[in-house]
Amino acid sequence: MSRRVELSTAQLPPEGGRALLRIDGHCLALFEVAGSFHAIEDSCPHQGASLCGGKLVGRTIQCLAHGLRFDLASGYLLNSTQLRVTTYPIEVEQGRVFLNLPDPDCQP
Repeated sequence: MSRRVELSTAQLPPEGGRALLRIDGHCLALFEVAGSFHAIEDSCPHQGASLCGGKLVGRTIQCLAHGLRFDLASGYLLNSTQLRVTTYPIEVEQGRVFLNLPDPDCQP
């Protein structure tokens, strides 16, 4: 189960940019790449470094701490399926942007 949260215009990054968001206990990095939004947990799964400030090349974010590179769409470490950063679905409807977060009342 997930909870849908509408993002305000002030929360959205500029074209080709990024924004750090704190929503309901989640720290997220939101990126705009080629007209699409991508939201990931702002914590590298290797040792927890922030990903929001990493080097962005296309749809790839590189962690500044150790150089690991992740695909923003899938969350996977490039060329691997062994390490993954949490991704959050984004929906755009009639110019409104919605983020889907896990429902805190539902435990896996």
